[in-house]
Amino acid sequence: MRPDTPAENVDHTAEAARLERTAGLYPEDAEALLLRAAAHLELSGDRPTASTLYDRLLSSTAGLDNPHLVRALKASNLWEYGHEAEARAIIEGVRSASPQDPAPWVIVAEALESHDELEAAHETYTEAVHRLLTDVPEPPYATHPLLFGRHRVRRMLGESHDEWDALADTVHSLPITLDELHDPKRVWSLGSENPAELEAEILRLRAELGAYREALSRPFPVAILHWPATELTELLEAYPSLSTEYPTHETHLATIESALRELASSGTPNLGIVTGTVPSYEAFAASELSSPSDATLLPQYATTLAARGRAVAWPPQQGAACWCGSGQPYGQCHGTTA
Repeated sequence: MRPDTPAENVDHTAEAARLERTAGLYPEDAEALLLRAAAHLELSGDRPTASTLYDRLLSSTAGLDNPHLVRALKASNLWEYGHEAEARAIIEGVRSASPQDPAPWVIVAEALESHDELEAAHETYTEAVHRLLTDVPEPPYATHPLLFGRHRVRRMLGESHDEWDALADTVHSLPITLDELHDPKRVWSLGSENPAELEAEILRLRAELGAYREALSRPFPVAILHWPATELTELLEAYPSLSTEYPTHETHLATIESALRELASSGTPNLGIVTGTVPSYEAFAASELSSPSDATLLPQYATTLAARGRAVAWPPQQGAACWCGSGQPYGQCHGTTA
C-alpha cells in the first residue's frame, strides 16, 4: 500500500495477507511486517486473527526487538472483543516490566482510557513519564503521546495543571491549545444549535485530526544506506568491485552525514538511515535476479529497507547516540559542525 492511499480504498484483509507473505520472504523483518498485518486485520474487524499473529510473534524462537510492544498491542486488541480479564493481566505485566520504549506505555494507557478506566490510565501515563522523562533535557518525539495522553486524562478527571502538563504544553505545536483540545465540555458543544459553537468545534476537530494524520500517514523516510565496519569489510571481501563506492569506512560515514545534510538544506523532509547486512543484501540481489556486485542495487536496497520499516530518523534527538554506532552523543560525533 502506498503511503498516500486513502484509507477507505484499502482492502485491509488483502493487505494483511500481502504483509504475511512478505514476512515469509524477509524473516529478519517479520516482527515489523506482522505487526502491520495485525493492524490491518484489526481495522478489517477480524480481531481474533490479529490475536493469532500476536501469539505467533510471542511464541517465535527468534528474539523480538520489542516484545513489550507486541504484548501491549495484543492486550488492546483482546479487550476490544471481550477478553477483558486477559487484557488486564497483560497490561499489568507490561507495566511491571517498565519498558524503555514509550510505545507500549502509550498503547496500554490508551486501552485503559478508552474503556473509561481513567484513574488507571492516569497512573500508567504518570508512571511512564516519570520513568522515561525524569532528568531528560528535551522529551524525544516518541514520548510526546505520553505527555498529551496524561494531559487529556487529567482534564477529564478535573485535575489542576502540574509540571508535566506544562511540559506537554511546551512540546504541543498545534494552533489550538491542549486545554481546548482536551476540554471535557467539548462533547456537549456537538449537540449545540449555536452555529458559532459548532463552527469552533469543527475547527478544533480538524486540527486534532490533522495531528493524527501527520503521525499515522507519514511516508517512509528518504533513507541513506549505512554499513557497519564489520559488514562493510565482509561486503568488500566478497564483492571487491564495490570498493569504488566505499573506499574506506571513514569515508563512507562522512559521505552519509554529508548527503543527509545536503538533502536537509534542500528542504527534503523525513530523512533517515538504514543499516545493511551482507546476507540481507545478497537476498535482495537474488530477489532482483541480479548480482550483489551491481552498485545500482544499493539505493534500491536502501529504499526497500526503509519501506520495510527499518529506517532510523535523522538527525538523532538532542543527546541521543550517534547513528554511526560509536556510542558517543551525536553532537560530539558526526553532528559536530564542520
